[in-house]
Amino acid sequence: MDYTKEYQRVAEAFCLEGEILSITPYGEGHINQTFLVTTDQKRYILQKMNTRVFPDSDGLMKNICAVTEHLRTRGVETLEVIKTKAGEAYLKGEECFRVYAFIEDTVTYQTVSDKQVFENSGKAFGEFQNYLAEFDASVLTETIARFHDTPKRFADFKAALEKDALGRAKECKEEIDFVLTRANTYGKVVDGLKSGEVPLRVTHNDTKLNNILMDAKTNEARAVIDLDTIMPGSMLYDFGDSIRFGASTAAEDEKDLTKVHFDIALFEAYAKGYLSAVKSSITAKEKELLPYGAYLMTIECGMRFLSDYLAGDTYFATKYAGHNLVRCRTQLRLAAEMEAAFEEMSKIVEKYC
Repeated sequence: MDYTKEYQRVAEAFCLEGEILSITPYGEGHINQTFLVTTDQKRYILQKMNTRVFPDSDGLMKNICAVTEHLRTRGVETLEVIKTKAGEAYLKGEECFRVYAFIEDTVTYQTVSDKQVFENSGKAFGEFQNYLAEFDASVLTETIARFHDTPKRFADFKAALEKDALGRAKECKEEIDFVLTRANTYGKVVDGLKSGEVPLRVTHNDTKLNNILMDAKTNEARAVIDLDTIMPGSMLYDFGDSIRFGASTAAEDEKDLTKVHFDIALFEAYAKGYLSAVKSSITAKEKELLPYGAYLMTIECGMRFLSDYLAGDTYFATKYAGHNLVRCRTQLRLAAEMEAAFEEMSKIVEKYC
């Protein structure tokens, strides 16, 4: 398919430098369609925005522009939104598009290749958090309402269990009991945000390793990307999701649970990098709850996979029957091992804080 021909008029609506030479698919993202636009002077990223997942395009782009402008004023390398020739942050229409300047000489990692790379990612997300510590998170739009409201996720799970649309509950009684018996552990962050004990912060909400551009030569972090889920929340969400993703010894859908373990050495590597950046702005309560944040994001993810399995796989894309149940089991295995390691995790946090 000739993407250059299909999207040239779209790209030409933006303030690009030079003549467009080619437009080709780029990256491994699953939400937006992403293309590399090459001109005779520069390269750019063109994205067809997913307005089904993110219907409030105005709010989303206002979030991104506000946060990137704040970072840029502090000398931080970040995404550069290229305006349309009409001066807008994105191209509006039946289909919506946006353009970023391409950040050259960088690479991304899909998995944790070694502890140093994971430590570097922790430092990057910690610096991202620290640079935004004084930003008023309340002005940001919730692009996905109540995204990490774990009590709500638990209520959704109970509704899916009660309905049991396809009669699957009998196949996963152990997993259901695991989630039900921990009901009193799910509200600490939401309750803390409501009371003010946990500060409201700008959160990324998708802190996987592949959302950091690393320098191609040094492996030092250059820029945090994929800012669609920038929202008000807690740093515990971002720290926890990084650990959930990166401190596991196996893939998210590994069927052999004997291969799935929580790697405390990787936890320490990430915590070392993260805390080196945020130790001047983290509160005592946040520090206390960092290990809990890892557990919470992991069990929340497992709960969501289990809910979707019970509902008939209506949200997460699956590749085979039972895929969501497999995913659920890996997350619950990790959550159980984190519970057993809370004391050791807390000592690591103290060590680097």
